[in-house]
Amino acid sequence: MTNLLNEDPQSSILNRKSSIVNRQSKDFLFLQLRDLPYFRAFLRAVESSYYQDLPLPAPVYDIGCGDGHFASLTFDRKIDVGLDPWHGPIHEALRHGAYRALVEADGSRSPFPAGYFSSAFSNSVLEHIPHIEAVLAETARVLKPGAPFYFCVPNTRYLSELSISRLLGKGYIEWFRKISRVAHADEPDVWQARLENAGFELVRWWHYFSPSAMRVLEWGHYFGVPSVVARLLTGRWIIAPAKWNLWLTEHYVKKYASPEPVGNGTFTFYIARRK
Repeated sequence: MTNLLNEDPQSSILNRKSSIVNRQSKDFLFLQLRDLPYFRAFLRAVESSYYQDLPLPAPVYDIGCGDGHFASLTFDRKIDVGLDPWHGPIHEALRHGAYRALVEADGSRSPFPAGYFSSAFSNSVLEHIPHIEAVLAETARVLKPGAPFYFCVPNTRYLSELSISRLLGKGYIEWFRKISRVAHADEPDVWQARLENAGFELVRWWHYFSPSAMRVLEWGHYFGVPSVVARLLTGRWIIAPAKWNLWLTEHYVKKYASPEPVGNGTFTFYIARRK
């Protein structure tokens, strides 16, 4: 775990070079766009790129793995365990084959012994969990001391930067929070307190996904209705997942899908460590 904080300079250079090669060889934006509505795809593409720089020693624990789509595109190896409480999505995750094992359980009641995992991540999941303190405490319990824990969540600007809220006010903000199932849209000081109470140390964080990108995501909820219809009729979000069909969408969202940190970004990526 020492290398996470005090990496040898030469090793750091080599790791960054390796990460650049990985990012160039894998087009995360198109890979996500061919399977998901664009408003989810371009955000997930940014997040996929971050994990290319991060050590994930095995065994690895994914809290809130959902249908396994994100892990199947982001990682070139199988994740040891994916956990999710929802019956439908976790059974769909079997199809993606991204995990060695899948567990249908609540994150606050993990069936694993203390100190079982060497690393963990939770991608755009924790904001949806009302009993977040219990989930964080249980995650800390099953991690080894010094194990890294990575997660990303929306912050306060996820709601304050909504375009229509300027016209419709707080009612629209609460409606958007409800349809996106966001129970927590908080700043780093709030998450730091939660992490420390659960037994973690906050190592690093950065904001990403600009306010303009957030508004593109916001409107995608409405323009993405045809994808919902396609999903209901065919089981797929995108009927023709080909370059010719997606080139215009890809060209439009590409300028918003930057992995560069943004001071007023609407999402935050966290690196924590089990004490």
